[in-house]
Amino acid sequence: MPLDPQAAQNATSAVPGIPRDADGPVFREPWEAQAFAMAVALHARGLFTWPEWAAALADEIKRAQAAGDADTGETYYRHWLATLERLIAEKGVTTSETLHRYRDAWDHAADRTPHGSPIILKPEDFAS
Repeated sequence: MPLDPQAAQNATSAVPGIPRDADGPVFREPWEAQAFAMAVALHARGLFTWPEWAAALADEIKRAQAAGDADTGETYYRHWLATLERLIAEKGVTTSETLHRYRDAWDHAADRTPHGSPIILKPEDFAS
């Protein structure tokens, strides 16, 4: 399902700091757009409000800064993704363990995939 342009605009208005230009949010990598779209879709389904999201994102950024993140803007969507993962675990959509399991499986799949080829997740990628 494509991202609703109005929903994207609402997000950029409601959440301060989203990298954007006159047309809306901007992304340096495809995964950033995907993380943004997932948050917009979960908001549309009522999982969280934008003020709740903004507060959770601000907390994540503060934690990262306390750990040494220079906050140059290049890590914004890493904080966005961490916030997404935290909120969906807190809301009971999934568990942190499941998120780690899938992250490890994707890492495993990426390691065996030649550069430039699509990464395909296979059952064996979940083997410990």
